Amino acid sequence: MARRLLLRVLITWAFNCVALLVAAAIIPAIGYGHDAGTLLLAGLILAFVNFAVRPWIVLLTLPAVILSLGLALLVINALMLWLTSRIVDGFTIGGFWSTVGGAAIVWLVNVALRSMLRSSRTEPQYRWERY
Repeated sequence: MARRLLLRVLITWAFNCVALLVAAAIIPAIGYGHDAGTLLLAGLILAFVNFAVRPWIVLLTLPAVILSLGLALLVINALMLWLTSRIVDGFTIGGFWSTVGGAAIVWLVNVALRSMLRSSRTEPQYRWERY
């Protein structure tokens, strides 16, 4: 059980690092100083913030999330990205729109990576046999 949890944490961390790398490549206002240590720390902190802080914010803003049909979740994700930039020295984010754009990119990359991981686990293994 602990092994599975550790693997899930490591996968989440790796996916966040890739997502932050893609966001920094696409949006010039997002940067990590081309330091791998900063990128790794930002990915870890983003995973922790999403695990510890995000559920409380979603719960507190649930009426806004429902009324906006989930669009408020993008703003909440941007808030988590901004909070990560405030915690990690060297990880910078520009203004409001670059933070929202970065949150959208991080979300899209995470969705794509998770779907690829899920499809690789659930795809049947075919064996070619001679008849």
